[in-house]
Amino acid sequence: MIQKFIPLDEGMIIMDEAILKAKKIIEGYPETKFSGEEYQRFYECVYYMCTYHGSNEKTMQLYEKFRNSLEESIFSTVLPNLINKQGENLLREFVVVWSNYKLMARWLCRFFEYLDRFFIPQRIELESLNDISFSCFREMVFKKLYCRFIEAALTLINQEREGLHIDSVLLKNVLNIFVEISDHRGVNYYQDFEQILLTEISGYYSRVASEWLLHDSLAEYVQKVSWCLNREKQRAHQYLHPETEAKILQAVRYHLLDQIAIKLMEKRQAENSGLMTDYQEILSKCAGMSLQEGSSPSSPEEWLSKLMASSSHIC
Repeated sequence: MIQKFIPLDEGMIIMDEAILKAKKIIEGYPETKFSGEEYQRFYECVYYMCTYHGSNEKTMQLYEKFRNSLEESIFSTVLPNLINKQGENLLREFVVVWSNYKLMARWLCRFFEYLDRFFIPQRIELESLNDISFSCFREMVFKKLYCRFIEAALTLINQEREGLHIDSVLLKNVLNIFVEISDHRGVNYYQDFEQILLTEISGYYSRVASEWLLHDSLAEYVQKVSWCLNREKQRAHQYLHPETEAKILQAVRYHLLDQIAIKLMEKRQAENSGLMTDYQEILSKCAGMSLQEGSSPSSPEEWLSKLMASSSHIC
């Protein structure tokens, strides 16, 4: 049992011992454990320093020590491990350091828990210890490297779309961190990523639609659309959030079917004797084919059947 009076300097030395050991986790030793005696010693050190000195100024020094310990660990260990890595290696290291960082921060939050229970609630302008641990990492690491994380994640997705094998578990873990690290003020980093992904998908399928129309028959085109929709659905199920799947399928359908409805009709007419059709009226009817759930055809073949029925009625 620690004596009840602990001079500030002596108490800070004791907490430096706790911080030094906890930092081993972020340095690559996640198996680091604290015994029950160590936990009690460090917790009681903070408790007695706060209650004996009875000074908000002294307690604030402990609060700042907690924050500084996280910032120093990020600056000295986390950033050097990430800053020079690229692509998949960057994402892999990102997942590891985030996991280790959270574990380290969890131990420190337990040692400084008295601040959370009695000091911080009296000062509403102060963040909780858990919020500090997230905000430090978000500001010093995530925001600094966010564009590189997105670029690496999109590269993996594009590689898989081109037929290469990727580590889908790694990608799912990275995107889960995007959700986890979003802040309480409404900044959602996964949604930002989702918008960028949908923009890339739109560009990709606009390009391939033009290429397929030029080189493939209508039957081949429809087969490719079916294959793409199935693959995008599988891909989304592997590592994206459920809400994203519907948005991706909607974008694929729009760029491969709805946007080029008239060109598909022209291709059909060219393949079936070149009869003329009032394409403006067909386009008007096709515009009513909503992609919303419950009104869109379940397959490209069904979509095309509706389009053909419209053209037959007009003719």
